Amino acid sequence: MTSGVTRPVRVALASAFLALAFVALAGCSFEAEEKVWEISGPVFGTRYHINVVMADDQPRLKALASGIEEVLEGVDASMSTWREDSELSIFNNLEDQSEWRSISPALHEVLSTANRLSMLTDGAFDVTIGPVVNLWGFGPQARPEEVPSDAQLQSTLSATGFRKLELRDSPPALRAEPNQYVDLSAIAKGYGVDAVARFLEEEGVSAFLVEIGGEVSVQGRKPDGEVWRLAIEEPVSEQRQVNRVVAIGNRAMATSGDYRNYYESEGQRFSHTIDPETGRPIEHNLASVTVIADDCMTADALATAFNVMGPEQAMALSTRENIAAYFIVRGESGFKSMYSPAFSSFLTD
Repeated sequence: MTSGVTRPVRVALASAFLALAFVALAGCSFEAEEKVWEISGPVFGTRYHINVVMADDQPRLKALASGIEEVLEGVDASMSTWREDSELSIFNNLEDQSEWRSISPALHEVLSTANRLSMLTDGAFDVTIGPVVNLWGFGPQARPEEVPSDAQLQSTLSATGFRKLELRDSPPALRAEPNQYVDLSAIAKGYGVDAVARFLEEEGVSAFLVEIGGEVSVQGRKPDGEVWRLAIEEPVSEQRQVNRVVAIGNRAMATSGDYRNYYESEGQRFSHTIDPETGRPIEHNLASVTVIADDCMTADALATAFNVMGPEQAMALSTRENIAAYFIVRGESGFKSMYSPAFSSFLTD
């Protein structure tokens, strides 16, 4: 997530949906009364592309674009670690976090979901791992000149732990012991998708596709009655190419991988995904994982957790919990794909 700025918003008739990690692939033929309109702009250090199905009503489209901007600004103002005035940064910078601190319902919802998924994944998802992420140079601070030493890692890692956060439901509040640095970058983008989707539903838009930096939520169908088809990207950094096409219905989808955000030092490759157990970047052969869920913040967080866990553990958990997950594993002769039983119904020919 990034600092709040005035963002140029684009509203246009969509000739194609231009996604980053996912693209809508099916062709479009529209009835005269309804078209697919795209509303797009920068946010959270990436871009959003929102396709809405509606008649040509420019005042309403502009109102929707303005409302979407307000929704996304609200998420950023609450959950960004890149802006010092955000609700989350204010908590992170408290001298004493042991006393209850009132938080917004939105932040409480995200932290509650994060805690539930941390328990489900036995800590593979942990929003307190931020100081270790920063130590490796993947947070708001500058990248270190040298990789962290074992002593630095152990000292920083020992102070973290999602169980050190405590939530109160009514009224919503948060406290921690000892002080924690909470980083929601692996779930807040998915929540942003959900927040926009809720806004569109409240505004009476019955068919849409919301995408922020590759995380997607879909509702309804295109004007010609066709379902929205999404592409799972091949995990290669040099180019964009499709691995598999899916139709997810009225659900959300998110992908986590090690092929975009990484750096190399002294010939070694360091992924931005940090294992909360070891404090080190993941080193297994799982190149990317895609999760389909009822809401995007759950898909977002689980994709990160499964990426941490590796293919064997993640497959076992997704099978046991009936979670739709698709794994692309890197091998000596190329990529191999596998998926949980719950994912099979979303695959297209």
